[in-house]
Amino acid sequence: MKKIFKPVFSTLLFLLMSTPIIFANDATHELIGAALPVWSIIPFVGMLLSIAVLPLIKPHWWEKNMLGVALTWSLIFIIPFAAIYGLSEALFRLLESVLMDYIPFIVLLLGLFIVAGGIVLKGTLIGTTKVNAILLLIGTLLASWIGTTGAAMLMIRPVIRANSWRKHKVHVIVFFIFLVANIGGCLTPLGDPPLFMGFQRGVPFTWTFHLFPILLVNMIILFLLFILIDRYFYKKELAEGRTPHDGQEHSEKEPIRIEGVHNIIFIALIIMGVIANGMLPKTFSFFANNAGIPIYDEIVFPYATMVEIILILTAAYLSLKTTSKSTRELNEFTFAPIAEVAKLFIGIFITMIPALIILKTHGAELGIDHPWQMFWATGILSSFLDNTPTYLVFLQTAGALGTAQGIATSVGTVSQIMLEAISAGAVFMGANTYIGNAPNFMVKSIAEENKIKMPSFFGYMGWSCAILIPTFILDMILFFW
Repeated sequence: MKKIFKPVFSTLLFLLMSTPIIFANDATHELIGAALPVWSIIPFVGMLLSIAVLPLIKPHWWEKNMLGVALTWSLIFIIPFAAIYGLSEALFRLLESVLMDYIPFIVLLLGLFIVAGGIVLKGTLIGTTKVNAILLLIGTLLASWIGTTGAAMLMIRPVIRANSWRKHKVHVIVFFIFLVANIGGCLTPLGDPPLFMGFQRGVPFTWTFHLFPILLVNMIILFLLFILIDRYFYKKELAEGRTPHDGQEHSEKEPIRIEGVHNIIFIALIIMGVIANGMLPKTFSFFANNAGIPIYDEIVFPYATMVEIILILTAAYLSLKTTSKSTRELNEFTFAPIAEVAKLFIGIFITMIPALIILKTHGAELGIDHPWQMFWATGILSSFLDNTPTYLVFLQTAGALGTAQGIATSVGTVSQIMLEAISAGAVFMGANTYIGNAPNFMVKSIAEENKIKMPSFFGYMGWSCAILIPTFILDMILFFW
């Protein structure tokens, strides 16, 4: 890694040292957005290709050097950006992405990861098709109320334990990502961050219930497919001589019970923190108008976000202190999965800066004015970019269309069907890739930590293209055409 990192860093540092300092302002930000070339997204593409290819060709090297790769691609973007547009603008963009987006993002994931890791579903769970379907259904229904991350972290370990006797179980984890880590989170603003951003901009809290018919159709299709696929592999297990009771011949069947149930209080505390971030500015003048700590240029770290972070970290700390070591050991809890997500997503958040700038500047020029177009545009970009800013860009685009009737938001009136298309695209199509939604990568990492050989980046996309894309085409025909 040092052989790659040192020459790249030295070259880019030389460029930076020769860069004049130009202080940014509103006009500068807008001009840069209009002038930024498409090829500036090359580091982001390089970051994605690294995630997709390096684990296949150099897996052990990748495990040890993923942070170095992420930082290298980040430098390949940020230092030439500073050389061209000025150090002040580069620092502004970097702080905006890392401080305002990445830090709250990773703190929320860390909190839910720690707290959910303290809850164990004990007892004899045998991964038959019926049991697997029930576990996936519980996770899918929970996702809208404790978030896709919370539901995924709560349910993934029971699913893995239930299927420990199986050789063929990758499909169970893939459908878990489809349903629990993504699609199930569409019914409330608590389910997925894009919907919460909509709530902060005036979309009523219960409006997302309008997505229930789309969710129901998708659940019926995906659960039917899962049952067919799982029954096939279940019969294959039996034909190969494995039985659900392998390794349990001399143990009695244990009743199902929950250990570490007090952590549900801490999950509630995390949810309170998320809600507080949206409600405090509307309720108390102290938090209104983006009040916070000035950081740099126009960047202000909001007091409301600080409250959210404090509550989340408090919940995580209390969970660690009050949950017994034996309970976490039953969950085979380690910090490795969240560490992997933190390392990779710092690179993703930094290198996707130009892609988001270009999208924000030119989104309204794309000529997207039909619901099916909004559904696919929001969805495809949410598969590779952070779905929250993607949602906001297209919400703003829809608000600028001049619709007379619909949902009144702070960015304009948006027709209900258009808002449904944007919301469904952002939430559902996060399942298309491992990086479409943070829980996807966490589930993958936990599965691999438990010796389940998950598909590669492109291998997973093979599953999503074969199963999800036809489902989304049907969604388009039924709901958005």
